[in-house]
Amino acid sequence: MSVLGLSLPRLRLNGLLGMGILTTVVLVAILGPVLVSGDPLALDFRARLMGPGPGHPLGGDEFGRDVMMRLIHGARTSIWIAFFTTCFAILSGLVVGILAGFLRGWTDRVLMMFNDALLAFPGLLLALGFMAVFGASRHGIIIALGLAYMPAVVRVVRGTVLSLREREFVEASRVMGNSEAVTMMRHILPNCLAPVTVLATTMFGWVILAESALSFLGLGVPPPEPSWGNMLSTARPYAAQAPHLILLPGLCISITLLGVNMFGDAIRDWLDPKMQG
Repeated sequence: MSVLGLSLPRLRLNGLLGMGILTTVVLVAILGPVLVSGDPLALDFRARLMGPGPGHPLGGDEFGRDVMMRLIHGARTSIWIAFFTTCFAILSGLVVGILAGFLRGWTDRVLMMFNDALLAFPGLLLALGFMAVFGASRHGIIIALGLAYMPAVVRVVRGTVLSLREREFVEASRVMGNSEAVTMMRHILPNCLAPVTVLATTMFGWVILAESALSFLGLGVPPPEPSWGNMLSTARPYAAQAPHLILLPGLCISITLLGVNMFGDAIRDWLDPKMQG
C-alpha cells in the first residue's frame, strides 16, 4: 500500500498515541456538547470557586459556571479556529508559493518581497498587529493567524516548486501543449502535498497555542464565550484560591499539543523516504 508514492510503514507507537489523543480531543469538541447537556454560560453562585464535586465534576469558576462544560465548549472553539486557520494559511501559501516558484521573474520578486516582509516579524507579534485591525472575534483570529503563518508555507512550497519546475515531466507537459495553469495544477501541485502535509500538522499545534496566547492577552475570543486561553486569563486572580481553574485548561492545551507533535512526527517519518523501512 502506498500514499503519495511512498510505501506505508508501520506507524510507531508515538504516532498511534498522538493520533489517539487528537481523535479524542476532536470527538470531545464535536460530540461533547451533544452528549453532555449543560450551558457553559449558566451561573450558579453557590458553586463559585468550588472544587470538583457533585453537580460540577470539575468544579465552578469565579461566576459559578461549570468548568467541565466550559472546557468542552472551549475545545470546540480552539479546534474550530485551528482547523480553519490552518486551511487558510495552507491554501493561500500554496497559491502564492506555486506562482512565485513556477513563474519566476517579476512575479517571484514581488510576491517574495511581500512574503519576506511578513516573515521578518515573529508570528505572534504579527498576529497581534492584525488583530488590532480585524478586531477580537473568531473570524478576526482566523485571518490574523492565517496571514501570520502563511509566509512559512510560501517558503516551503516555493522551494519545492523550484526543484520541480525543471524536471522532465514538467518539460513533457509543456511539449504536449499544456498551459502553465494546467501544468501547475496537474504536475506541480500534487508533488507539493507531502511537505505541506507535514507542515500543516505542525501548524495546527502552533495555531492552538497562538490562539490561547491571544485569548490570554484579551485579544482572542471575547468573553463570555469560553476558550482555553480566556479561561486561563480570567483564572489568574484566583490561582491560589482555586488552582484547578488554571491547571485544567493548561492541561488541556498541553495534552493537545503533545498529541499534535507526536502525530506530526509520525507523519514526517511516514512521508520521508529516508525513514522508509
